Amino acid sequence: MQDNDTHGGLHTPLKQKHLTMIALGGTMGAGLFIGSGAIISAVGPAAIVTYALTGVLILLVMRMLGEMAVANPRTGSFTDYARDAMGNWAGFSTAWLYWYYQMVVVGFEAVVGAQLLQRWIHGVPAWLLSVMLLLALTLVNLVSVGNFGRFEYWFAGIKVAAVVAFVAVGVLFVLGLWPNATIDFSNLTAHGGLAPNGVLPMLSGVVVVIFSMVGAEVVTVAAAESKEPGLAIKRAVNAVIYRVLFFFVTSSLIIVTIIPWDSIPTGDSPFLHVLQVLNIPGVADILNVVILIAVLSCLNIGLYSTSRMLFTLGSNGECPKWMTSVNKRGVPVWGVLSCTTIGYGCIAVAYFFPDSVFLFLINASGAMILFVYLMICISQIILRKKNEREHGGKLEFKMWLFPFLSIAVTAVIIFILATMLWDSTSRISLLQGLAVWAVILIAFGIKTVRERSPSALTPGASTDPNESPLTETRNPEKV
Repeated sequence: MQDNDTHGGLHTPLKQKHLTMIALGGTMGAGLFIGSGAIISAVGPAAIVTYALTGVLILLVMRMLGEMAVANPRTGSFTDYARDAMGNWAGFSTAWLYWYYQMVVVGFEAVVGAQLLQRWIHGVPAWLLSVMLLLALTLVNLVSVGNFGRFEYWFAGIKVAAVVAFVAVGVLFVLGLWPNATIDFSNLTAHGGLAPNGVLPMLSGVVVVIFSMVGAEVVTVAAAESKEPGLAIKRAVNAVIYRVLFFFVTSSLIIVTIIPWDSIPTGDSPFLHVLQVLNIPGVADILNVVILIAVLSCLNIGLYSTSRMLFTLGSNGECPKWMTSVNKRGVPVWGVLSCTTIGYGCIAVAYFFPDSVFLFLINASGAMILFVYLMICISQIILRKKNEREHGGKLEFKMWLFPFLSIAVTAVIIFILATMLWDSTSRISLLQGLAVWAVILIAFGIKTVRERSPSALTPGASTDPNESPLTETRNPEKV
């Protein structure tokens, strides 16, 4: 039984404003400010269509996750729903897949953050700056959950303000209301047309864009540490997804309208090139600050979400039980510190093997979030009737046009994964991701065999491999 102030030992200080900003902060990272240049260079002005299609896909997946989370909010969120729908193997693998994905993100963001800091801090090794950033955000997460929420609120707020300002000045320029500007939309068609490389890159570009737009799912994890998780998730999902669509689509439209799509060097931020055209003083430093904040935000969220994944796994006996220990402020300290240790390991790997092992980690993580989203979709399809039954036949927050739209979204994700297999540039990411998933499933199989062996059983213990050690307390039908 959980009281009003805790969820399995975790406190509930997060407010609605924190959750909304956490969801926004999870989606608006370096993928928007830097990665958008790669998709625009590959697709052309039609990149706005690619962003719109991807945004709609993310919206639908979040709607499916929101339905389950509002009906049954939990700290484990989508990992618990996968467990309920398909058994312990699904919950186990989904949690570890997401943990792996976010841990690589933590290491990667720490490395990128150090590179950004070197613009102003000279003579300090990049690895040391990475360690300092990771240490600082670790302290933020250890102090309290509320502290994490407050930091993320301001991190995300600055990012949102930066994008809103970019859109505002960009619109003024496009409409000829900016100094020395005239109304001109010729860049949309003057360099080979809207889709200079054809329709196929516009569609296959969804594979690239989806990795820069994911992250809103963390709100369903964080919501379990709020006073009214069901209401918080409903409001956050409704508010965030449409804003994300607006930010990504509008930003890309302004970029391809103001500068030629084929003038953006690989690896450069298209935002920087637009701001240079607008002749804003100190633009490089301003954008560097914004991107650094975006990186710190993703690092902050990564540490938070991975520690909660370990908390959930520990509660189900699928990682050391001490991962569920919380301090008096409701923080799973050992979970946070364990994730931090892995983060330091990623920094070390990036230092010693930047072009081999660290590259492998990044590539393997690329397909992970698609695997997780696929599990979310399948879980929602399976659990819909069960959740309706538990709520008297009526759900407060529902996926539209069920089951047709749910099945369609699932099919699209499978299609994207298949596209990755046929695309030589993304095939390695998919294959390495599948290899990591296979290792996770093998680990689950070994764990299950050991639990079912006679020496592992105690008198009266269950031999059902699908029964979690906490089934009696975690299954809502038995509470």
